Amino acid sequence: MENLAKQETVLVTGGTGFIALYCIQQLLQQGYTVKTTLRSLSRKDEVIGLLQEAGISSGEKLSFVEADLTKDNHWDEAVQGCTYVLHVASPFPAADPKDAEELIVPARDGALRVLKAAREAGVKRVVLTSSFAAIGYSRDPKDHIFTEEDWTDPNLTDNAYVKSKSIAEKAAWDFIAEQGGGLELTVINPVGVFGPALGKDHSTSIGMIQAILSGQLKETPGFTFGIVDVRDVAAIHLKAMTATNAAGERFLATSTGVMSIYDVAELIRKERPELAENIAALKPLDASSYIEMSNQKAKDFFEWEFRSNKEAILASADSLTE
Repeated sequence: MENLAKQETVLVTGGTGFIALYCIQQLLQQGYTVKTTLRSLSRKDEVIGLLQEAGISSGEKLSFVEADLTKDNHWDEAVQGCTYVLHVASPFPAADPKDAEELIVPARDGALRVLKAAREAGVKRVVLTSSFAAIGYSRDPKDHIFTEEDWTDPNLTDNAYVKSKSIAEKAAWDFIAEQGGGLELTVINPVGVFGPALGKDHSTSIGMIQAILSGQLKETPGFTFGIVDVRDVAAIHLKAMTATNAAGERFLATSTGVMSIYDVAELIRKERPELAENIAALKPLDASSYIEMSNQKAKDFFEWEFRSNKEAILASADSLTE
């Protein structure tokens, strides 16, 4: 049967990114025509090579546009002819910048540039990649289960990344409410993104696995975190893109349960002893440090099961050592 998706074009912003690469891979596998933006077209061949590693043999349905979130140029060209936009690109540094505005401005203004261009071009829906950072950093986690109803108040945190994600997502919802026209918005809020690394632009979360394997991490930080596999994050973007009932909704993308750095290290030690020789002896956290969050909404809307924490972590470790 002819795949109807072949009629539709999707823009994925920030094509070198970890999540974006998997979104492009899955879109091409499903028969869509894909455009992606790069800050510099000099990285085009790198993206094509990484997609080949991920099993995409032909790039004939993929095209590239040079566009930067901090500049107006070329966004009209990028969205032209697209039915959907996956706005995945956003700065995520390994260390907090001295000035939070360095992150806030490109995250917020970049999202607004993409939304304005999409509205002008008659795009049906934008799926915006936000973060658990926009959900879980304001209220006391004790006796609370975090869901899509929760919002981080950017005035209550000094963390530049957390501020940038909550401010950018709020700005996107405000834009849709006030001047979106017929444009639909759906938001995905992933937790720590793990899974098989493609190339060097993998997530900051996978950098944490590298630090554990190399023995750089010598103490257990006093926090726990949700885990999601990058393949599931991409898949939920595609589901959110076309599901009629997903317009105007946000979805927490997380597997079931949370882990500490100690838990991750012990999992690798147990399941991949051959990779564990440099892992430092870490101390466990007490049970009161473990936060709770729910993925029930995504499961209900999309009849969806996430890969397990264990599968996502081990896929990261395996891909880093291959």
